[in-house]
Amino acid sequence: MKTLSQLTDFYYKSLHPTLTELEEDRIALRKRVIFIEAILALIVLVTMYFMLGASSINLNTLLFVGFGYFAIAGIVYKLLIKGYASDFKFRVIAPLIKEIDINLKYTPSLHVNEALYTYSGIFTSSADRVNGNDLVKGKIDGIPIEFSDIHAEVKHKDSKGRTSWNTQFQGLFLVSEFPKHFKGKTVILPDTAQSTFGDFIGSFLQSNNFSRNDLVKMDNVAFEKEFVVYGTDQVEARYILSHTLMEKILSFKKRSDHPVSLSFRGGKIYMAIEYNKDLFEPSVFHSLLKYKIAMEYVETLHLAIGIVEELKLNQKLWSKL
Repeated sequence: MKTLSQLTDFYYKSLHPTLTELEEDRIALRKRVIFIEAILALIVLVTMYFMLGASSINLNTLLFVGFGYFAIAGIVYKLLIKGYASDFKFRVIAPLIKEIDINLKYTPSLHVNEALYTYSGIFTSSADRVNGNDLVKGKIDGIPIEFSDIHAEVKHKDSKGRTSWNTQFQGLFLVSEFPKHFKGKTVILPDTAQSTFGDFIGSFLQSNNFSRNDLVKMDNVAFEKEFVVYGTDQVEARYILSHTLMEKILSFKKRSDHPVSLSFRGGKIYMAIEYNKDLFEPSVFHSLLKYKIAMEYVETLHLAIGIVEELKLNQKLWSKL
């Protein structure tokens, strides 16, 4: 697999003519977006001004109009940038992925199957709505891998029957096969309880998490500070999470600099990396030629695809118990 430095060089050297053209399109599109959104805002402000003059108007109505504006503005923005975003993915993201490995297939309109997301067991309840895009699928060093953006939501109804949607997960969701089969399920989550409430209370909360399987204590102090492990089989969980693998996971978490959750189930590793945004959607308000913006795309792709090498999934370290 290409190094991060090689990918960065490819981004700036080989894709530079494309980036220059897209940057011109971005600037023109930004002006159009600002103009149209300003017109919409003006219409809403004028509407609210006349509504304030009506004696029957109330605060809830004004709030409804305000929220309606933001909803419409969001839809209009997506429609305006749709062509530009598609062009960017076809001319920039697709070549970047091919540069990493020619055997990888990129499908912007698809995402990791919802059934895999649910089966991973990382989340204790099924999502009511799962959307996503930018599916990358193929083999790295002979190991099948796939990942995509995922936005999973859970539906809630309040006492008055009003429906709202809460995000369960948004970010990069990855699935890769393990060289050997294992029977149970092992889940690794960020240790928010211990970091928030301290060792004593945190350990108590972890042990009494009835929505999870048994708590598995690991003998790696650094790993225990960052993660909490639950599993259906204590012996198998410790067998999978060797000292080497725990160090690799810690290293990956540090590199990603985002909350990371993992699970091992059905001969596969599942990984959920929270970003709280759509990773490969270009913004019309940020230049494609800026180093920081460019590196976000390059580093994310390199990090995701490099999971096979980072966790050494191409080495047959596991066998049936």
